[in-house]
Amino acid sequence: MKKATSSINSTLANFSQLPDEAHIRPKICAEILGVSIATYWRLVKAKHLPTIRLTERTTSTTAGALRAFIASKVGV
Repeated sequence: MKKATSSINSTLANFSQLPDEAHIRPKICAEILGVSIATYWRLVKAKHLPTIRLTERTTSTTAGALRAFIASKVGV
């Protein structure tokens, strides 16, 4: 029987060390925020989180924008 292992995505583990210009994909953003992917997209639709279209089918949020959003919610 295999043991369950937990692995943390390297972007998630090193979020505090990323430069503000770093692009983070939606799934990782949702994990950082502790919300579902659907809630992440609701935040984007409500214009609380800006996104960048890298290609026709690839979207990201910058680490700086994500930090700013978190700081606004925490009150820092």
